[in-house]
Amino acid sequence: MAKQFDVVVIGAGPGGYVAAIRAGQLGLSVACIESQPYADPKGEVRLGGTCLNEGCIPSKALLQSSELFEQANHSFVMHGITADSIKMDVATMVRRKDNIVGQLTGGIRSLFKKYKVTLLPGHGKFAGRGDDVWLVDVNGEIVEAKHVVVATGSRARHLDGIPVDNKIICDNAGALCFDKAPKRLGVIGAGVIGLELGSVWKRLGSEVTILEALPDFLAAADPAVAKEAWKVFTQKQGLNIQLGVKINKVTQSKKGVTIDFELGDEEKSLEVDRLIVSVGRIPNTSNLGIETVDLKLDDRGRVDVDGHCRTNLPNVWAVGDVIRGPMLAHKGMEEGVMVAELIAGQAGHVNYDAIPWVIYTHPEIAWVGKTEQQLKNEGVEYRTGQIPFAANGRALGQGDTTGFIKMLADAKTDRILGVHIIGNNASELIAEAVVAMEFGASSEDIARICHAHPTLSEAMHETALAVDKRSLHF
Repeated sequence: MAKQFDVVVIGAGPGGYVAAIRAGQLGLSVACIESQPYADPKGEVRLGGTCLNEGCIPSKALLQSSELFEQANHSFVMHGITADSIKMDVATMVRRKDNIVGQLTGGIRSLFKKYKVTLLPGHGKFAGRGDDVWLVDVNGEIVEAKHVVVATGSRARHLDGIPVDNKIICDNAGALCFDKAPKRLGVIGAGVIGLELGSVWKRLGSEVTILEALPDFLAAADPAVAKEAWKVFTQKQGLNIQLGVKINKVTQSKKGVTIDFELGDEEKSLEVDRLIVSVGRIPNTSNLGIETVDLKLDDRGRVDVDGHCRTNLPNVWAVGDVIRGPMLAHKGMEEGVMVAELIAGQAGHVNYDAIPWVIYTHPEIAWVGKTEQQLKNEGVEYRTGQIPFAANGRALGQGDTTGFIKMLADAKTDRILGVHIIGNNASELIAEAVVAMEFGASSEDIARICHAHPTLSEAMHETALAVDKRSLHF
């Protein structure tokens, strides 16, 4: 007799493992299917998906290590700290990253045991429909589920004619495992992944050139933030970022990689020792048995869902990168919680207008809500306040005053429509804005909250005051 579950989750990435854990907390019988071992030394499946194994977590570990190296070489002196012969052991840095990943993947396994989630190692796909249950094939074994949650995530998009071997020509996975900083590093794509990984290896001594097809830099960010980021990355940090590039040919040889491209009317060539291809991600919907059950995809190959992550099939749900919306781990997690609660008969909820974005460069970039350009395009009347970290005592004490906080509020209701930050700890500061927007707060609400002194969060307070043209310290 086939194993039976209330919920079967296909995929153990952020959306999948969180959906499984929450369903287990709610007393449902749950199984989670995962097939990827990633870099597990024993070849066992690893939980956490791309985010934990080849994305968010390992990249942030490398960013932190490279940031400390950068500070030791260039920033400590302002504090009166001097040191000779500072070196970076790349192997130790990568090993530390691997240890963090291993610790967190093991932690998910422990949580599965705690909440009685059954891990089914192997490839999962739809096998058909039974009497009020879905049949799911796991490496040839059929399990039955009243509900199925598709959480198969996404994979790196590769470009035709550019063979990725993850040794010399790499996607995000290979770029996290360099054995040394290449002398010359090329990056195709100036998005989040390209900027973060380019920053890591630039700090460790690489000469980094980033080639971007779009004519605008960080088009998704607020124009003021994008302008400040461009100045910092290109002028202060020395990243060579070329916009409006058309890649014609990539050739690999024993000497490295040659990239032939067009920039405007000019034909150019770039020689690098290693190349990172970071041109977005595509949803994992192949070999999922979609045709067997007629699961509907949208025009971009993603599983088609409604506002509550329901598919066109009864009791089949989908969350995370495999559906519409930004490919963000925390977005997938929130969807996983929502779906589990809806399955259990509760009122699940995700506010897609209050999902924060973060780029973990230095300075960090974070935002939530609408940009100023979006509000202009939509004809929304708004007021704005902006305060630089140069006016913040804590930022001065830390020796890092780059950037600002910008707040946009409705001109009539004062309700906060967007908050945009570039600066130290932007990833942490944005949480206050997310809370405010989730509960429909106004700039005046933030202005009336007492913020501890001296803290970076005071800049949020000052920015809220600036919306009403009454900032106290700038």
